Amino acid sequence: MSRDNTKLSRRAFTTAGLASLGVTAACGNGIGNTNNVKIDARVNTTLNQMYNRYPGTRDLAEKSAGMLVIPLVTEAGFIFGGAYGRGALRINGATVDYYAAIKGNAGLQIGAQQYAHVLFFMTDAALARFRRSSGWTAGADLEYVVKDEGNALTADTNTLTAPVIAAVFGQAGLRIGATLEGSKYTRIIP
Repeated sequence: MSRDNTKLSRRAFTTAGLASLGVTAACGNGIGNTNNVKIDARVNTTLNQMYNRYPGTRDLAEKSAGMLVIPLVTEAGFIFGGAYGRGALRINGATVDYYAAIKGNAGLQIGAQQYAHVLFFMTDAALARFRRSSGWTAGADLEYVVKDEGNALTADTNTLTAPVIAAVFGQAGLRIGATLEGSKYTRIIP
């Protein structure tokens, strides 16, 4: 093996090790237990915080066909990164399923952050597509009403007609700009 290949192998090994640290940090997000009672309690707390801080989200909740509430997502990365969180799908105020949110990414990044998010499924069709999928992925077409910097609720006529609306709030950490694009949601059994 030439000297250049040795440097490349060491660099690749170091990068892979740092990436695994980021993913491991993302998995240790404080939820700690898939117990459905604990997840439901955290979902209730998260919804209360969201409704108190952004009162307009109550109206969205009432108009939605269902909501996926992920109380805590931990995202960390250094070149490669990942995020993980668990939550509950609520329809008419009752939990019907539990989900995990997982995200992986690569690029110029460093740091860690934690945040909560709620997906409002505004149509029965959007909710049905989500529930039928074996792993639904959030795309760039997701509309945001509350995003990172703690902005007040901003919803216009275009936002309110979107099939899926996201509220991302409660950010803490060293990374800026939480986004849900590329997050994959998979049903879990607590």
